[in-house]
Amino acid sequence: MATLRKKHRSFLGRLWRFLLKLVAVFFISTIGTTILYRWVNPPITPLMVIRLFEQKSEGKELKMKYDWVNIDSISPYMWQGVIAGEDGYFLYHNGFDWDAIENAKEYNKTHKIKRGASTISQQTAKNVFLWPDRTWVRKGLEVYFTFLIETFWSKERIMEVYLNVIEYGDGIYGVEEASEEYFKTHANKLSFDQAALLVASLPNPRKWNVKTGDPNLYSRKNIISRNMLNIGPQKLEKHPYSEVRGKNK
Repeated sequence: MATLRKKHRSFLGRLWRFLLKLVAVFFISTIGTTILYRWVNPPITPLMVIRLFEQKSEGKELKMKYDWVNIDSISPYMWQGVIAGEDGYFLYHNGFDWDAIENAKEYNKTHKIKRGASTISQQTAKNVFLWPDRTWVRKGLEVYFTFLIETFWSKERIMEVYLNVIEYGDGIYGVEEASEEYFKTHANKLSFDQAALLVASLPNPRKWNVKTGDPNLYSRKNIISRNMLNIGPQKLEKHPYSEVRGKNK
């Protein structure tokens, strides 16, 4: 009997040590990768791999257009449009817009079509490190990676990565490829209207890409254009949250 208890304790001890090692590997690898991506551009993302498998399973030609450009080679209209259309408080928050989250929760209680409240930081974390899903596990990991990139990356780096990895249509990733695909130009040459139109497609780029001519796309583009004019030019740097609270009083 004593021998059995010893074996049981020994097994639990080995299991506990294994779990601790697993947790340590997880934190070291995720923190290390996040720090690495502060300077090194992600070579590929989980979503890109998933889309390739989907194309193969559907018998389609494999397509993955992905060409990185530095933030200095992207038209300022593009990141101004993203702030205006996706995350108005991007330069002020620490990764999460708690007011938007609370408003979305209240809205979703009474509406069938749900409203999201993901910030640019959250979307970047999801696109670089995770997969498209709505499970609590994936959401929890999104919170974790959002905290990491807000800790180790600048706002400028977050925006640069976001604009380069986001999906803009079937097999099209990043603002440079989207600019060439839809406007036959480069990301640094995008006009005000072109940038607003690309941003307008982001909630559903495979359905609302620029070539579809969907009226909803152009309606959203007009709203984003007005918001861009209201916000005006901004520097891609963190601002104290007290500034935005002062504006809202």
